[in-house]
Amino acid sequence: MRVLSIVGICVVALLALLFAVFFRRRLLMAGGGTIRVQVRVNTLVPGRGWSAGIGQFVGDELRFHRFFSFAVRPKRVLDRRALDVCRRRVPEGPERLTMPHHWVVLLCRQAGSDIEIAMAESTVTGFLSWLEAGPPGQPGTVAPRPAISPRPAEN
Repeated sequence: MRVLSIVGICVVALLALLFAVFFRRRLLMAGGGTIRVQVRVNTLVPGRGWSAGIGQFVGDELRFHRFFSFAVRPKRVLDRRALDVCRRRVPEGPERLTMPHHWVVLLCRQAGSDIEIAMAESTVTGFLSWLEAGPPGQPGTVAPRPAISPRPAEN
C-alpha cells in the first residue's frame, strides 16, 4: 500500500511539472509576436546542439525561450540594432533529422559572435522584415541634419 502511494505522488508531481512547462509556453505565446525557432547552443559536434523554443519579439529584441524549461528569463536575447544576417542555408547532415524540411538556417552575427538560428521559410520573411524595419543606423551614429532656415523674401 505504501508503494502505491509513493508511485501516486510521483505521478502527480510529474503531471504538475508537465502542466507547469506547457502553461509557461501558453503564457509566452498568449502575448502575440511569437515564432517557433531553434537556436544552436552548442557547436562541438557538427549538425548538433540545437535547442527548440519560442522567439518573442519585444521592441528591438528577439527573446529566445526554450520549449522545455521552467525559466522565466529568455535563454538568449538578439538585439536587432546589432544583429546582421550573414548567410542562409538549408539544414544539412544530422540537422535534417531534427528540423522540418521547410526550415532554413540563418547564420547571424551579433557583437562579434556567430549565432545560428533556424525557422520556417515563411517565418524568415517576417524576421528579415522585422530586422529591416528598425531605425536606421546605431543610436548617435547618424549626424543630425542641419536646420533648414526659411529663404529670405526676394523683392
